[in-house]
Amino acid sequence: MMSRSEYLSARERMLTRIAQTRDAARSGLPHWASTVDGTWTFTPDGDWTGGAFVGELWLAHLADPRRFSIEDAHAALSRMLPRAERLTAFKGFGFYHAGALGSILFADETARAAAMTAARSLRDMFDPRLGLIPLGGDAEEASAVGASESSIDSLQAIGLLYWAADELADARMEEVANAHMRRVLEIHVRPDNSVIQSSTLDPHTGKVLRTHTHKGYSDISTWGRAQGWAMLYTAHAAMVRPKEPLWRDYAVRVLGWWIDHVPADLIAYWDFDDPAIPNTSRDTAATAIAAASALRLASALGPEEGAKYRVFAERTVTQLLKYLTPTVPEDRRPPGILTGGCFTRKAIVRDIDAAENVELIFGSYFLFECLAILTGLLPSGRI
Repeated sequence: MMSRSEYLSARERMLTRIAQTRDAARSGLPHWASTVDGTWTFTPDGDWTGGAFVGELWLAHLADPRRFSIEDAHAALSRMLPRAERLTAFKGFGFYHAGALGSILFADETARAAAMTAARSLRDMFDPRLGLIPLGGDAEEASAVGASESSIDSLQAIGLLYWAADELADARMEEVANAHMRRVLEIHVRPDNSVIQSSTLDPHTGKVLRTHTHKGYSDISTWGRAQGWAMLYTAHAAMVRPKEPLWRDYAVRVLGWWIDHVPADLIAYWDFDDPAIPNTSRDTAATAIAAASALRLASALGPEEGAKYRVFAERTVTQLLKYLTPTVPEDRRPPGILTGGCFTRKAIVRDIDAAENVELIFGSYFLFECLAILTGLLPSGRI
């Protein structure tokens, strides 16, 4: 494992990359970038991923307020605002990191207002017949799935809902968060603690009609990022709702599965069941999510019980930093790029997501978040 000074050096490289991205992102928000020259593919409103960049800007302001202003985060957040009331469960990810984070760290009212708008919209999307928040007609996968679809990805609503429930003392928000969390986990966590990504439900009864892996190798495979979302949000729930043992139990189980199945070098393949392993894509983004999940679970469990998860997170970050572009004259790539991200290798995918061995903005966010914690910039358990 690395020393604090080595983590600090990596954090500085990532700050350099965040500054470069900020200066390039004048009208849109970053989605993924070439690892050859660092050029970003942008979306006008952030798609489901853009909140990760705003989250980077909040953490960057914490690290270096002279180089990164509050206005930087506000400018990026403003591009996301049209998404706040769209019918997509995925906006929970964007507005937690873009909005709630600014409120938590800096009591920023602009960020809080945006996050609250999105949280109330998510609460109102809850479908009692399904027992959960469906993906929604505006979800990025809406063209490929039906109106009564769910996925483990929809746990992205949880962080925002729990935060808003606490801020507003909103019992309905809490009730929706708990029901959604429980139902999504019941459907998508298999008996062996691996995760199936997606499900089709009967719109009238909520009965599960089929499960499948929408973005992974096959309908029955374990896509790396599906396991990642399960780990992240169960660990987050265990951290913010310590009196609910069910979330802690799920977090230990799904992270335990990852630890038992990840390759020896700790960098996951894009899908754990791709028969081409080891001659297939890695996914540093899913791996960064795993590290962030382990840090959350370590915080939830406390110093003694959580120690092994803290160690696992540190070991994983150490391996991820081998994929971070260096600051050396002979390497002409911009420093601080997290290479090795894989959106998906699935043949049927949105054109904008057809990207392998790239920098994924959410992968970079989670690695930067880990470095913020490991260097003491951000107390463990704060976000």
